[in-house]
Amino acid sequence: MFAERLKQLRKESGLTQKQVAESLQVAQNSYSNWEKGIRTPLNPTIDKLAELFNVSSEYLKGNSDIRNPEEDIDLSDFEILYRNTSKGLSDEDKAQLEVDLKKFLLERQRLINAREKARNSD
Repeated sequence: MFAERLKQLRKESGLTQKQVAESLQVAQNSYSNWEKGIRTPLNPTIDKLAELFNVSSEYLKGNSDIRNPEEDIDLSDFEILYRNTSKGLSDEDKAQLEVDLKKFLLERQRLINAREKARNSD
């Protein structure tokens, strides 16, 4: 799954293997081996690739079908909390509150997913 997604994301970005390899400061043949599924990079490199392609590491590794969970979080379920918490805040502070709530909800979802994954692997 990783190799397929990596290749797909690179092509969607209009980048060559050489360009991606250079941006990560790795040899082009190493990158090519990742796309072929011959090798898999270490997690820090996967994180850099995810950042480059604006997706989550979990999506890139095939553990999630959500490309970027931060963009997928809907605050409408927490509208009352947001409304009550944002009263009297400036527009800038409201925007920051929204970012913070999304980060919190994303981290909460990651913990839930990790627990479920641990339970399923037992």
